[in-house]
Amino acid sequence: MELLPTIAAPGVAERADASADAACHLYDAVVPWGGGEPGGWSRSAAEDAAETIETTAHALAYIHPRAEVILAPVHAALADLRRQLELAPADPLSADEVPATPRTVGNPRRTRWVRVPTPGVPAQPVPPGVTPSGPRRQPSGTAS
Repeated sequence: MELLPTIAAPGVAERADASADAACHLYDAVVPWGGGEPGGWSRSAAEDAAETIETTAHALAYIHPRAEVILAPVHAALADLRRQLELAPADPLSADEVPATPRTVGNPRRTRWVRVPTPGVPAQPVPPGVTPSGPRRQPSGTAS
């Protein structure tokens, strides 16, 4: 007997697939940094990744009657990681399984600024005779 249906509820399969793809792309972005370094992580990126795992674990808690107990070590590990990285703790859940502290904005995933990583451009030396706004002009009435 299968515990899960073949077809997921509307939007579930697509969002789970997108989440898995995003996790793979994140892994690919971090791996080139190698061991012993922070892996290109920033404070906000680490908080976002931890929040993603926590939220996904909360969603998975509805998959099976014992899933919440089974996933408890995930939350404990993430809480420890947050402490080690000196990040803010996760929002505690109320009896209704929603964050006890209401967020000041709607869905945080939809209301945050979009962060687009762009490669840094090395500063180019300004050639003689050129100002940053364009070529230098000779004052009127003078010969070049």
